[in-house]
Amino acid sequence: MASEYSLSRLEQKIGYQFQNKALLKQALTHSSFANEQKINKLEDYERLEFLGDAVLELISSDFLFHANPQLTEGKLTKLRSSMVCEPALAYCARDLELGEYMLLGKGEEATGGRKRESITSDAMEALIGALYLDGGLEEAHAFIQRFILSDLENKILFYDSKTVLQEMIQTMEQADFYYELIGEEGPDHDKEFEVKAVLNGKKIGSGKGRTKKSAEQQAAYEAILYLRKQEKDVE
Repeated sequence: MASEYSLSRLEQKIGYQFQNKALLKQALTHSSFANEQKINKLEDYERLEFLGDAVLELISSDFLFHANPQLTEGKLTKLRSSMVCEPALAYCARDLELGEYMLLGKGEEATGGRKRESITSDAMEALIGALYLDGGLEEAHAFIQRFILSDLENKILFYDSKTVLQEMIQTMEQADFYYELIGEEGPDHDKEFEVKAVLNGKKIGSGKGRTKKSAEQQAAYEAILYLRKQEKDVE
């Protein structure tokens, strides 16, 4: 629950104290809570998410442009898309435990909204928007650099997990691999899919996401970590 105490804890985590606390609270307010509490629709996080998305695209584009002088426009675009997609932002949000600070309606709370990638990724963008409005581009840049553009080696592994996993499997002598949809929940406009990665009849990873593709990405990442651990144990 986004109490004043928990908001203060989140500020400590991100290393920034908001001058306008209402912006931070808004960034963490889901539409289900706003509807339930009969709060003005404009006070949930969706407008801030819109702004944060644009700020994130600018800063990540600038970073990739200068860090990769050898890449073409097409490759830069593909890399940026993978870094700021829903699963990638949800991955970053988990490091902050952002879902734990959110204001959710009772129904959303009961169905696991705090861990739903579609919600935490949107809140991540809303938080960037709030930081931009409260502290300017410099503070938004510092946050993105620290929590989204850091530890890129592991994050790129996550972003490219399906490709990396496929390459690992192709080196195996015997490998019957597939993704299997094991569940889906939520209304048609906001479904969450659960997928498992299966190798030679054994589950080696699982994942959830708003699309089957994002669920497969998470499952592939878990599968890579599993296979790497197996290789180390053999050594």
